[in-house]
Amino acid sequence: MRNKSVSWLLVPALMAFSGVSMAQQSTVESTEAPAKVEITWQDPKSYTDVRPSNESRKGFRNRVFNSLDKYFNKLAEALPEGQTLQVTVTDLDLAGEVWPTMRAGAFDIRIIDTVYIPRMEFSYQLKEGNKVVKSAEVNIKEMAFMNRISRARSSDPFRYEKDMIKRWFDDEFEDSIARN
Repeated sequence: MRNKSVSWLLVPALMAFSGVSMAQQSTVESTEAPAKVEITWQDPKSYTDVRPSNESRKGFRNRVFNSLDKYFNKLAEALPEGQTLQVTVTDLDLAGEVWPTMRAGAFDIRIIDTVYIPRMEFSYQLKEGNKVVKSAEVNIKEMAFMNRISRARSSDPFRYEKDMIKRWFDDEFEDSIARN
């Protein structure tokens, strides 16, 4: 039997969350950046793991989607002016696993361990006007997420997912970013 060292993360109950209403899909567009991102969260109730540890499912899902929407928009600022990145997310599996606590009235906790890797499945189109410049079906996962130095703040509850997205974005759009 292996000696299992578990590091865990409690997502604070009073962490700020934006109350954007998202039924089955959500699209967020940036109007401030020259490039923009349109994200569709397709059938989020079927995602592998967007499970809260200490808040409502809908509230947590909205907070996750808002955080990742903003991050995609931040990354898109590096794209050349006039380009639009359209992303349709079909599955999301957050780093960690939610485990129930044994005490009455206590919140569940999200255990972060190397066996619970973050994953994301989506398709994208990079457009310049109406012309599709690049497109693909993407399935990313971060096997060594706990062994990497995080570029995101250590207090960001979605830092592992953002690091994974950043690595994919930099690799996928290296040519576009270099031109800009």
